[in-house]
Amino acid sequence: MNKTKSIVVASLIAGLGLVSCTENGSKHRNPGKIYAPDMTYSRAYDAYTANPNFADGQSSRLPVSGAVAMGHELPDHMVEGDTNAYKAFTTNLRFNEAELAEGKRLFNIYCGICHGNNLDGQGPLYASGKFAAMPANLKDAKYLHMTPGTMYAAIKFGKNAMGAYASQLDVKQRWMVIAYIKKVQSENGGDAFTFGASNTPAAPAADTAKAVATTETAKH
Repeated sequence: MNKTKSIVVASLIAGLGLVSCTENGSKHRNPGKIYAPDMTYSRAYDAYTANPNFADGQSSRLPVSGAVAMGHELPDHMVEGDTNAYKAFTTNLRFNEAELAEGKRLFNIYCGICHGNNLDGQGPLYASGKFAAMPANLKDAKYLHMTPGTMYAAIKFGKNAMGAYASQLDVKQRWMVIAYIKKVQSENGGDAFTFGASNTPAAPAADTAKAVATTETAKH
């Protein structure tokens, strides 16, 4: 009798093992009945196709109001034509050597064609005779002390014959270009350069005091 029970139990175990596997030996993946199949297998909508789930019938959606893309700066909220606000507008961003080099690269791409890679207004377009008036010579006294905010507004909104570059340069890139301009201007009689990131950490107070004490001892 015990032998019969053992055979029955073994048969049941073998049967369960066979049922739990498919013919190719892989695990059985069918989950069976689904309570809410429309949530498990939701319908996908391609961009630019009609979508009945929204009032405007569009699949493509605008970002949430106030959202800022990862890696981007906050919006500047600058209003076109407010020249007083331009003069006071600035940034807390500071740039290391690599970022200043990127600012130079961007300047040469977008600005150098008119203002010249040397910032002297002798860009290829003017040198070719295409422009009747010379673009701004950024080394000229008229521009050496121009506020960064005024430059920023010119890049964002355009100025005179210069078009806007808001679509080509994001907020940080605009400031990198301005930082590069200001660095060159500072080397040509302009204001002291203030957009550089400090690459040398300040010495701890204890170390400074020790260095002063050592110096004084050496004097005596």
